[in-house]
Parts: sequence; C-alpha cells; structure tokens
Amino acid sequence: MNDAVHNILFLCTGNSARSILAESVLNHKYGHRFRAFSAGSHPNGQVNPHAIALLERQGISIEGLRSKSWDEFALPGALPLHFVFTVCDNAANEVCPVWPGQPMTAHWGVPDPASVEGTEAVQVQAFRDAFIVLERRIDLFANLPFATISKLALGQKLQDIGKS
Repeated sequence: MNDAVHNILFLCTGNSARSILAESVLNHKYGHRFRAFSAGSHPNGQVNPHAIALLERQGISIEGLRSKSWDEFALPGALPLHFVFTVCDNAANEVCPVWPGQPMTAHWGVPDPASVEGTEAVQVQAFRDAFIVLERRIDLFANLPFATISKLALGQKLQDIGKS
C-alpha cells in the first residue's frame, strides 16, 4: 500500500452507534492517512444520542454524522473503498453489495450498546465500553506495517484485530 489516503467503510445494521463511533474515531485520530465512513444495511435514520454525547465528551467532532444506507457506497461512481469492516453480527451475516474498488474486508464485532437496558449510567457505560474496543482495534489497524506487509498477511491481521 502506498501513502495515499485510504477509504474505510464501517458497517452495522442501524448505523446509529458502533459504526458511527468507529467512523468518528478513525477520522479524528488518523484522518491524515484514512478517510472513514459508516453505513447500515437497515439504517434507523438517526444517530443514537448516547453516541453523540460520548463523542462530544471525547472532543471528537460530530459534524456531518448521519445514519445512512450502505447503498450509497455501492452505487456506480461511488468512492472506491480500500477496507470494509463490519462491527455488528447482523451486518456480518448479511449479503453485502459489491463494493467499488474490491476492498479488503473483516468482521470486528462489538456488542450493541444501544440494546443495553438499565439505568442511564449502565447505558452510558455500554457506549464507553464499545468505544474503547473500537478505538483499540482502530489503533491496531492504523499501526499495521502497510508498506511492508503482503496482502495475504494483511488480511489475516485484519481478521485477528477483530478477535482482539
């Protein structure tokens, strides 16, 4: 891989929490090397308020975040993608569109913080836990030796990150 900015798509079912968090973290920390996007197979139309609040507490921009369909990224003329990561179990098992650019894919499943019931504190902690897992995986990804690793080895590393 060269020094060009690489496009990454994070997928989930609703595109309201996990995929939004991953998109935001990657753009915030590594936006000079990667451009992250997020989408859902069945977007619910709004970003979860707990995700917005968490990003704001972390000092991460929420500008332009929206819940959207993965169809936007599979249309003719769509931005070529280099990597596509599913961050929830449902999207990993669904039949995905054909992505422009033949990106490398991996599953990085994270428990759904939006499905956690309980007190406000319990829900906030669930979002924080998801954020920590995603941030750790993104840090591992961003620090891979892209210039010296084979495509096969890179594919295995991407799968390994999802198991970490």
